[in-house]
Amino acid sequence: MADDVRELLLSTTADADPSTPLSAPDLRLLIDHLRHRSDRLHASALSFASSNREPLASALLRAASSAASSASLQSSLQSALSPLSSSPDLSDLRSLSDRLVAARRELRERQEHLAAASSVASLSARLRAARASANPLDAAAAAAELKPLLVNPEGSGSGGDEPVVFGLLRGEWEQLVDELQVGLSKNVEECVEFAPEGGKVVVRAGPSGSSSGTPGVELRVALQALEIIDSLDYGMAKVADLMVKHVFIPAISNISVTVSVEVLEKSGSTYPASVLSIVPSEELQGYKDGSVLYSRIIDVIKFARKFICVENITWTQSFAKLTWSRISDLVITHFLSKAVPDEASKLIEFQDVIRGTTEFENTLRGMMFISPDRKDGKLTQFVDDVEVHFAVRKRNEILVKARYILVQYDYKNPLASDDHGDSVVDLLFQPEKCFISKSALQLMKLVHGALKDACLSSARVAKEFCCAARDALLLYKAIVPVQLEKQLNSISPVAAIIHNDFYHLSQEILGLAFEYRADFPSGQQKLVVFVDLAPIFSQMADGILRRQIQFATANLSEAIDGADGFQNTHQSQHCESAKFSIEQVVFILEKIHIMWESVLPRSIYRRSMFHVLGPVFSRITKDMLLIDDMAAEETLQLQGLIHLALENLSSLFLSLVENDDDKFLDHHTWVQLDESIPSLKKFRKLAELLDMSLKSITAAWESGELANCGFTSSEMRNFIKAIFADSPLRKECLGWIAANPA
Repeated sequence: MADDVRELLLSTTADADPSTPLSAPDLRLLIDHLRHRSDRLHASALSFASSNREPLASALLRAASSAASSASLQSSLQSALSPLSSSPDLSDLRSLSDRLVAARRELRERQEHLAAASSVASLSARLRAARASANPLDAAAAAAELKPLLVNPEGSGSGGDEPVVFGLLRGEWEQLVDELQVGLSKNVEECVEFAPEGGKVVVRAGPSGSSSGTPGVELRVALQALEIIDSLDYGMAKVADLMVKHVFIPAISNISVTVSVEVLEKSGSTYPASVLSIVPSEELQGYKDGSVLYSRIIDVIKFARKFICVENITWTQSFAKLTWSRISDLVITHFLSKAVPDEASKLIEFQDVIRGTTEFENTLRGMMFISPDRKDGKLTQFVDDVEVHFAVRKRNEILVKARYILVQYDYKNPLASDDHGDSVVDLLFQPEKCFISKSALQLMKLVHGALKDACLSSARVAKEFCCAARDALLLYKAIVPVQLEKQLNSISPVAAIIHNDFYHLSQEILGLAFEYRADFPSGQQKLVVFVDLAPIFSQMADGILRRQIQFATANLSEAIDGADGFQNTHQSQHCESAKFSIEQVVFILEKIHIMWESVLPRSIYRRSMFHVLGPVFSRITKDMLLIDDMAAEETLQLQGLIHLALENLSSLFLSLVENDDDKFLDHHTWVQLDESIPSLKKFRKLAELLDMSLKSITAAWESGELANCGFTSSEMRNFIKAIFADSPLRKECLGWIAANPA
């Protein structure tokens, strides 16, 4: 306001000092200005009020109402705070608030307890009524109605944890359901009686007598009550099991039987009854396409549907669920598996069985006995896969035959058999022959037969035949080495034959793809593989032969050890010992020669003997060259031992040369042997050195002849020192050899 007045004064007296006192004219002028502004504001307010009369009136009414409410609230607040006017502390107010909250909580809990008690009382009364009901349908309906309330009690008002009383009520409900299940199941069993000897069933509409002493109910009522409490499968389980044992098994497993149905009318107090009997038939009925068997099964199922399930679809499906799996297994076991052809040419005849089986399952679908979505089409699935079943049967037969061949064959003396010539076979990829066992020969015939059948079969059947061929070959690898472990752990002709078997099989396996792949069904030409087995069998053959060579080398080394390094052979005792050692070596080598030459392929025989002979001659030569002092007589003895060995091994040497027509060891033969067995050349040259003069030895060294035979400078110096006494000539020769090493 002071600012507005100052503004009016300044507007009239612009040059006046604001601190200067006002004169009377100024005051009158100021009053006039104020009056003029007031009139103008008043006119403006009247104009606004007249133009906004209704909103202003409404606002005034609301203000009046708010004022009244405020006054009422002020009065209520004063009344509420009046008890506290004497004390400024707020503890009484908090205590009062806590009591108010507790009271409200207690009221809510009592309401919940009252609701729970009412529910418990209602459920308990309904349970008592259900247990006391004489009508099983009423009891079952009551149990079904109480199930959602007791099994999943959501409206009990208990919040998180369930009251104990509901657990007790649930226990009573479960006991009620168990009593209904047991009682109604026994009632159903009493309505369906089976003859102890089997093949006969009597179905009555009601039980003839109650074993528990309580009156029974009709079969229809019992099944209906079981359905209400979701125990239909439980109630029909025993009846279904006995139907399979006493009716379906005799009807399916026996060929010469018929199904007889007899309906007995009600007489007196007894219920009407129906009798189904499986009776023997004098006429021998073969299953052939299965129509007779399927008709018999349909008759039994119709009887069960009409008299046991009372034409109720739900009950029929429950009966089917309990019996169909076993029925289909019986049909497969006693009919379909036996009807699978033994030969591929008879697969066409099986089409009648496929057609009859399909019609049988379609009939059962029309009766609602099995599901219409082919989920239960176990029999159709079996006959549709008849080619696979045929192939699996043939595969099993092939493996059984292969195992019998391998297990029953006598390997003790395979070379003494009368048909020895049949076991000598040509190698597929080498121009040689070898002796194999009859088991390997028969096994390959079995494999070739399986693959020939595969070439004439469909893709699925061909696959099984090829797998059978592979498995048969792998059976040899799995059985024979284990069965003949003792023979394979020593030098024996059996080990050589087993080597030949593996070697022959490895080559035959390589040839299978070339022989049969082009004739395989198109879908199997790239999938069937045998070549991966060839390295396995080849490695097995190499491993067996390698162990035989190791055993032979070990035995020969042990025999050479008996010579005690060929020391002091000028003494009688040591000479005899060395001679016996050489004879043992010759005996072992001749034994191996006789054993291997008649069995192994020639190239493998020669290579193996070279591996055996090389270390023998090298060891004997080394031992003789290590003698540090030789008497003249001793050199003669050593030379005699070398000649003894060479003479006694002449037949062995002749068997190793390429031109085996030679009957004598001529120069050409020795050249071949020396090239193949370098240690033999050195061994033979040592015999010559033992009888040569010092000058001759020196000349032989100068010419390089001794070096070509494998002698080293140190060996020759030691040899000269051992034979010749110290002399200027020996010293000169030793110096010359040392100065001119090979």
